Amino acid sequence: MRQVEAYSRLAGVYDEIVIDPCHDRWASFLHELWNADPEGVRSVLDLCCGTGLLAGELIARDYQVVGVDASEAMLALARERLGPDAALSRTTLPDLTIDGVFDAAVCTFDGFNYLTPDELSLTMAAVADRLRPAGWLVFDLHTDAMMDFTIDNAVVAGEQAGNDFVISSVVDPGARTCDTKVELTRLRDGDPFCERHRQYFHADMDVRAALQAGGFAVTAVSEEYTHRPVDASTLRATWTARRLTA
Repeated sequence: MRQVEAYSRLAGVYDEIVIDPCHDRWASFLHELWNADPEGVRSVLDLCCGTGLLAGELIARDYQVVGVDASEAMLALARERLGPDAALSRTTLPDLTIDGVFDAAVCTFDGFNYLTPDELSLTMAAVADRLRPAGWLVFDLHTDAMMDFTIDNAVVAGEQAGNDFVISSVVDPGARTCDTKVELTRLRDGDPFCERHRQYFHADMDVRAALQAGGFAVTAVSEEYTHRPVDASTLRATWTARRLTA
């Protein structure tokens, strides 16, 4: 089976295999959150925007969205979804070579889990440079509960939309890394392929330190785009932070 670059071939089946129908709900949470800001939120930087699912929901709510992603294949699908005039750019964090100042930035579906701890700190500082004072940064991260869940469910196989897949993960709890092999053993269209991905389970104290060093104040850590506080069973935590004004 041919191994290919991460998110090159997977992009074509990503929305079918990886994504659940959550973006309307997540965008509604963000809209409610930002509506409470007396300064208003209109411009949003969508980090690791993928195929543009969240960007589409935010645009439908009248936000001006600029999306960035490291995968050209994912961006190509985002352009198909959002139209040729969509503001999309290929960018690999922590480099953020994008112009403009935004009211808010978001990073969903564990995009920041792909960053090393050092890259996470550099990314926080880069994002702060692109936000207005008191601008919003909302992102989600996999938790220690997700690390334990992945250890207990090291191999996941299934079929979705005519595609057979096997996802195998090896977690190193000491290094807090997860190396995942995604195999598409039979595709509805195209030849089988394999992609390898590495993610990092960032400790809460390290995330808080990176945010503080980058010039942010944490305002909430909640259960996946809700106002429920995290607990020991939370698999995906949503972090809400504001850029400090001074």
